[in-house]
Formats: sequence, C-alpha cells, structure tokens
Amino acid sequence: MSNRKFNVAVVGATGAVGEQIVNLLEKRDFPVDKVKFLSSPRSAGTLISFKGQQIPVEIATPDSFEGIDIALFSAGGDVSKELAPHAVRHGAVCIDNTNAFRMEPTAPLVVPEVNSDKIAEHQGIIANPNCSTIQMVAALKPLYDKYGISRIIVSTYQAVSGAGSRAIDELNRQSAAILNGEDAQPDLLPVGSLPVKHQIAFNAIPQIDKFQDNGYTLEEMKMVRETKKILGDESVEVTATCVRIPVVYGHSESVYVELKEDYDLEEIRNLLASAPGVTLVDDPAAQLYPLASEAAGKPDVFVGRVRRDLGNSRGLNLWVVSDNLLKGAAWNAVQIAEIIAANAE
Repeated sequence: MSNRKFNVAVVGATGAVGEQIVNLLEKRDFPVDKVKFLSSPRSAGTLISFKGQQIPVEIATPDSFEGIDIALFSAGGDVSKELAPHAVRHGAVCIDNTNAFRMEPTAPLVVPEVNSDKIAEHQGIIANPNCSTIQMVAALKPLYDKYGISRIIVSTYQAVSGAGSRAIDELNRQSAAILNGEDAQPDLLPVGSLPVKHQIAFNAIPQIDKFQDNGYTLEEMKMVRETKKILGDESVEVTATCVRIPVVYGHSESVYVELKEDYDLEEIRNLLASAPGVTLVDDPAAQLYPLASEAAGKPDVFVGRVRRDLGNSRGLNLWVVSDNLLKGAAWNAVQIAEIIAANAE
C-alpha cells in the first residue's frame, strides 16, 4: 500500500456526478495532497467545501492539469475529448465518466469488481462504463465465470438523474403541474436529435439518447458494445431496450441471461450473495426484492427476483437495481482511483 498523496482534479465538479465524486473523495479520505475543481465558465467561482476548506471552482482549460496526478472527468463527452489528452500530456491519469473513450482500444473499460486487472494497461485514460452497463456486468460476472454466458436480454427502467439535474427539475415541475390540473409542458426529455419532447411525469419514455440507424438508441448500443468489451468476449449476444421512468435516483433492470452450462438455482444465489459489490435481496415470500428507493444513496448493486426461465433450462431471470450516480458513475470512478493510488510507487 502506497503512502503517497496525489494532486487530484475533478472536471465537472458542480454537476450531479461531480458532486458525488467530491463527496466520495472526502468521505473515503482519499490521499489528496492538492485538489482542483474545474468546470465551465458558468460555474466558475462557485465554492465547494472539501475537508474543511472552501475551494473555488476554476474554468477548465488545457493548462489546468499541470502537476495533476489523477483527473476525474464528468463534464460531458465533448469536454473529455478536448481536455483529457491535455491532462495526459501533463502526466495525469484520466478516469473518464463519459462515452468519449469507452470503445477506444487503448482505453481500458473498467468495473473494478469485474476487470480491475485492466487498469494497469492504461495509456493515460481509463474509461468508466455506462451506468446501466456497470450494474448489469457486476451482477453477471460471477455467473459468467462459473457457467459462461451465451445471451443477455435486458430491459432497463432508468432514473431521470441519468440525464442530469435539469431532468430532475423537469420531473418535479411536471409532477406538480399535473397534480394541480395543469399541463406538463415537456422541454427536455427525451434527449435526442429531434425537437420533439415527451412528458416524463407519470409516464415511461422508451428512448434514452439518439436513435441509431439500426433502430436501437445509443444507450442501448452502449450496453451491447460495453458488455462485450468488459467481459472480453465478443461471442456474448446482447440486446437491450432502455426506458426512462419517473424515478429520481436508481436504475432498475430486468435481465434475462442464457448460461452455457446447466446450473443449480441455489448455487446461483450463493454466487450472487458472495460476489463483491453485490447484495442479494431475494425473498419473494416476504415481498423482499431490490427497489430503486432503497438502493438510492448506497454503493452496491442489488439483485433479486432470481428465477429459472420457464422455457429454457439454462435461462435465468434477474432484477438488478443500483444508484446510477454512485456505482453507476461516481463510486466506480473513485474505486478506480483508489486502486491506482494503492498501486502507485
């Protein structure tokens, strides 16, 4: 274990994920020597409390990373594409929470409970997977190792916080309006290439991100591509349907998985119960199963509704829930930073 301290930069420090990163760095007593909080000009000058100090947010520029050892990015893909190479040039290791580098061959795509060994292969940039992918692969990794996986069919029920603080505001505003007998007035969701917007309050929107030429959304294709890369197995067939629902924090997923070998259901439960970062909540007789409302604010991935498929003896159904801003983003990134710090010379 290294006793070294690190100069750390958080890019997008005033955003929903950035705030969680800052909180985790303090709560977990990350070995920080100096910290720098960076953002767009709009948020510059904002004071962030960190370890008893009030630290002003600075404008993120290519020269912001001089002397920085670890830079955690969560300010959007365009910002990462522009600034992460400059951070690497200054000698920083970048942990990027956007889609900018996830499929780059030189950037490891890491979920620490699944493939932490890939961290050492980085060439300056380590990618944080998509929030919905992270929780699914964390739950499936022990099953993949034991039985192998041939196919995954996943439907997600994703919280509005995944689209940022404006989406939370839109849900709250629309809900209040509808309950007062007024029109919802959608103006943000779904986030896509068209100006058409839909009500999110008391609704479900089967679109997250832009539609691709194959009829799937970018969010769905992220899950397909990222799952294969994280598991290191292009043979795994993955298909996804991603839906935005009126929940503030916590993504829920219905996951159907076909294993390559026959399995014992009790062994499946034991594997899940002992998996790192996974909590099994599976007692249907007592109506106990993972809920977004109970996963919110917690770092684990929660798994329940574990049951054998009725038509395929190697098929398995799971319900997987996790806080999308924590394990789905900030906590995964800080975990990676902690591994880098622990292994530093």
